[in-house]
Amino acid sequence: MSHTQSVDIGLGQTILKRAILTPESPAITFEGQTWTFQQFATRILKIAAILREGGVCCGDRVGFMGLNHPVFLEVLYACGCLGAIFVPLNFRLTGTEARFIANDAGIQVLFTDDALLPLIESERENLHCRRYLAVESPAAGWESLEPLMTTTEPLASAVAASADDVAFIMYTSGTTGLPKGAMLSHGNIFWNSVNVAFSENNMQDATLTCAPLFHIGGLNVTTLPSLARGVQVILHRNFDPGQVLADIEKYRVSTMFGAPTMYLMMSQHEAFGKTDLSSVISVTVGGAPVPEPLIEAYGARGVTFCQGYGLTETAPYASILSSDLAMTKIGSAGKTPLFTELRVVNSENQPVPAGERGEVCIKGPNVMKGYWNRPDATAEAIDAMGWFHSGDIGYLDDEGFLYLCDRLKDMVISGGENIYPAEVESVLYGHDDIVEVAVIGLPDSRWGEAVTAVAVLRPDATLNLDALRDYAGEKLARYKLPTHLHCIDALPRNPAGKVQKFLLKEKFI
Repeated sequence: MSHTQSVDIGLGQTILKRAILTPESPAITFEGQTWTFQQFATRILKIAAILREGGVCCGDRVGFMGLNHPVFLEVLYACGCLGAIFVPLNFRLTGTEARFIANDAGIQVLFTDDALLPLIESERENLHCRRYLAVESPAAGWESLEPLMTTTEPLASAVAASADDVAFIMYTSGTTGLPKGAMLSHGNIFWNSVNVAFSENNMQDATLTCAPLFHIGGLNVTTLPSLARGVQVILHRNFDPGQVLADIEKYRVSTMFGAPTMYLMMSQHEAFGKTDLSSVISVTVGGAPVPEPLIEAYGARGVTFCQGYGLTETAPYASILSSDLAMTKIGSAGKTPLFTELRVVNSENQPVPAGERGEVCIKGPNVMKGYWNRPDATAEAIDAMGWFHSGDIGYLDDEGFLYLCDRLKDMVISGGENIYPAEVESVLYGHDDIVEVAVIGLPDSRWGEAVTAVAVLRPDATLNLDALRDYAGEKLARYKLPTHLHCIDALPRNPAGKVQKFLLKEKFI
């Protein structure tokens, strides 16, 4: 007879157990202040108590909108202690975009930092939240977090979370223009961490986090796995290449996560050549392949890249190219981690032979539960056999290494941000002078891809890029705005009437 018992792998219990194991070890360092794991756990339990006293229960949604901040992580773990669901919001969104996500998720309590207070305040009357908490400075009409922390006793005990319970909902832009909330469970986060632990062992003395925590890459490639392992996280409010280099040296950082653009900007910084990088085991990169010259520039400083491919829906790792293969497998996204499967299929959902292109599909305990309140989108993304269909086109070589070629959904990746043309096009179509428009990504040496609008104008109309950006800037986050504009007589279409974007790319590259 078996006497095995299930272990609580929930985020809340994990961080509390870590605090018992290594209470005096540094957990978070932020803007010159360091908290031990014991101090970190106490703050988490105090925020959990504040939320509980305000009526937050299992399954309720709690949001955070702001730049990187320790409170982001404290609220995330506090939600885990209560069985509540954490919802991070992209701080680059406009008020309209943020309002849609907050109301779609049904966020009941919203934490906001100083930088985003005005934006949320401008949408207050349109939001369905019942409570607003200011993370830093006191604000009129807002509860201030820190005074509450001094008067609140920590939560006595955390609820047990099952692997299947939703830990957080992370929104990913949809091709229809409306974002979808990927429901990531405690089990998804745990198994991603296990996959990371059995792959590149580069989280040792300290991890640096400067990529935005609202992204699955910034949150779950190194940050959460590091904290679970008892590794100190040097947290930056945002990315500053000079500050990153300084802190790698100061705190003897062993790894960080970033998009290729970030590493390029660091390599171009005046301090790059004289910064002591000897503590770095390897740096992790995602969002786009690392160009060979960049691999060589870091190689000359003794630093290698661990490249990965993943999505919000896969929490995120779908494949990993270990740093020892960075030069021999240039352009590859690597192989699947230990507990994840990957295959490339044709339009009939059948696997294709090595070298043949098809859609990349992923299966494993790291694949999301589904999209929040979108059973239709969930059924479209996850087939009956449990394979998540990524929408990305790729192929496997003879050794099983994945190479990505294109995207079914024509997504543009600029500076590590995913931009969906349909969303941008729907806004641009509202311009009086535009008859037709297509948005494509063109190669850009700094950002990876540049958002490019190709427009057909009304007779006698003229339009320049600045005017177009001014128009679209009221409805779109800045990183989604076109940085190039081409005006042509007609968009190329196939017999079915679909715009042939590959012809546009060929024309303007």
